[in-house]
Amino acid sequence: MDIMIIIKIAIVGIITAIAGMLLKRAGKDEIATVVSIVGLVVALIMMLDTIAQLYETLKALFNF
Repeated sequence: MDIMIIIKIAIVGIITAIAGMLLKRAGKDEIATVVSIVGLVVALIMMLDTIAQLYETLKALFNF
């Protein structure tokens, strides 16, 4: 597994957490929730290729 994907996801998480905290302190709770959901979606999209590789490996392992 490539370490860069872990670092990229950590960076997205840190940026999302900081943005969420700043928005909550500014009283914009709804926007902070949207930012958190968008951060989660971005991280999942970044992991999509890795998940596909895992699926193919499991498929080959169990001969499906």
